[in-house]
Amino acid sequence: MEEVFIINTDSFQLTQSEFLIRMLISVGIGLVIGLEREFSNSSQKELFAGLRTLSIVAVIGFTFALLNFLIHPWLFNLGLLSVFVIVAISYWITASQGEIGSTTEFATIFTYLLGGLTLLGHIELSLALTVILVVILSLKMKFKSIVGQISQEELSAFIRFVVIALLILPFLPDKNLGPYAVVNPRDIGWIIVLTSGIGFVGYILMKFLGANRGILLTGIFGGLVSSTVVTWTFSKKSKETPELSANYAVAIFAAATIMVLRVGVWVYIFNKPMLNDLILSLLLIFSAALGTTIYFYKKQNGEKHFKDTLPLGAPLNLKDAVFFGFLYTGILILVSYASTEYGAKGIYLSSAISALTDIDAIAISVSKLGGETINFLTAQNAILLATLANTIVKIGIALYSGSNRMKTYILLGYGVIFIAGILGFLLLNF
Repeated sequence: MEEVFIINTDSFQLTQSEFLIRMLISVGIGLVIGLEREFSNSSQKELFAGLRTLSIVAVIGFTFALLNFLIHPWLFNLGLLSVFVIVAISYWITASQGEIGSTTEFATIFTYLLGGLTLLGHIELSLALTVILVVILSLKMKFKSIVGQISQEELSAFIRFVVIALLILPFLPDKNLGPYAVVNPRDIGWIIVLTSGIGFVGYILMKFLGANRGILLTGIFGGLVSSTVVTWTFSKKSKETPELSANYAVAIFAAATIMVLRVGVWVYIFNKPMLNDLILSLLLIFSAALGTTIYFYKKQNGEKHFKDTLPLGAPLNLKDAVFFGFLYTGILILVSYASTEYGAKGIYLSSAISALTDIDAIAISVSKLGGETINFLTAQNAILLATLANTIVKIGIALYSGSNRMKTYILLGYGVIFIAGILGFLLLNF
């Protein structure tokens, strides 16, 4: 049976069946948003827009978008203006009664726009926006709780991060300068933003979710910043409370698992083609780290939740981020020099040395150079070598500062991860 078109122009077509489906979706969008508003404001006697009103508003947006094609192209804008006027009158009345909130009014305008977006056929987009809107609306009390816990220092840190990411980074020159033409100010700024951003996210997650969710979660969040720091922190704590050594080991191996993910993310961001041959080796190491974490998570006994808190430090450590940016630049130049003067051997040596702290800088540096000044295989081997060297460093840290039981756990767990790294290296090269 041939479809009957309601609208059939060069720029837009709409059949009767599409019209029916999209209309039902727009009604559903209004119902979902309205249901949330009714539930969140159930204590109020009167509500400007609830289940029925927002459903109608969504249909109005849908209808005016249809009339926009059938009658006049300004009708949708006229409908939007009408909704604005009604919302403005409602807000003026409620504000005069001492109620200043405007969330429902803005949700009403947004619902009208979603109805029009659905008519145009952008169903996935309108549903995604609906989900985002409903989540934001439903988190009112949670947001109030979070805002109440934010300190002046944390607010200032957030503002500084936004200024750096949105007002400084876009204006840095995007050109290669300096020795070996590998120093790019925009890239360095991007590294600083990413590094400080990861640290800031880790800080927020650990503050609001905290260690009370369990040792595993603590290790994961700590691993967002530095698995080496997590190893150092929990190894020292294992001497204070040896009976929790298995619990601390969970945090350490969880951080190591996140470290492998971080490496994969850096390579994906800065040199996606280089990840093709490297992915299997990284997956092997990741699987070993994840398996070790799960093993010790099941092994842990006694207290199941971490009663202490990991020191959060500063919310936005720009000093360390800038230092990391210069470290990244130095490693970039060092690797380029080593590649030019000594070939692959020089790169491997610089990779092993840089991994004494963490492997982010070398992972980013060789990813940037892979396929340009050095070949892919050399860059991939450098990343795996840095991973192995960093694992050895963390074993040394735990053996030096951990309890006797922790030393056993670390030798066992990191031994498995190290063997996986060797196998990954062999898989890549042979």
